[in-house]
Amino acid sequence: MMPDHVHILISIPPKYAVSQIVGYMKGKSAIHIARSYLGRKKNFTGQNFWARGYFVSTVGTDEETVREYIRRQEKEDRRLDQMTMFER
Repeated sequence: MMPDHVHILISIPPKYAVSQIVGYMKGKSAIHIARSYLGRKKNFTGQNFWARGYFVSTVGTDEETVREYIRRQEKEDRRLDQMTMFER
């Protein structure tokens, strides 16, 4: 998890649409965050926590390559964030 984005590797059965799963995850997590960290108990209409879009890529049998990419990407994001910290 990064400050401005999240990498998630999940397996979705073929009977579910990717958009359905992503929408469900974004909706449930937004409600959880609002309840846990913002003190909201109900009435979440009109509030937006996640961006409208998302990126999805399919993986064949080489799941470990994607896992390693995510690990490296998180390290690279942290490194870049540290470099820009001193530019401000």
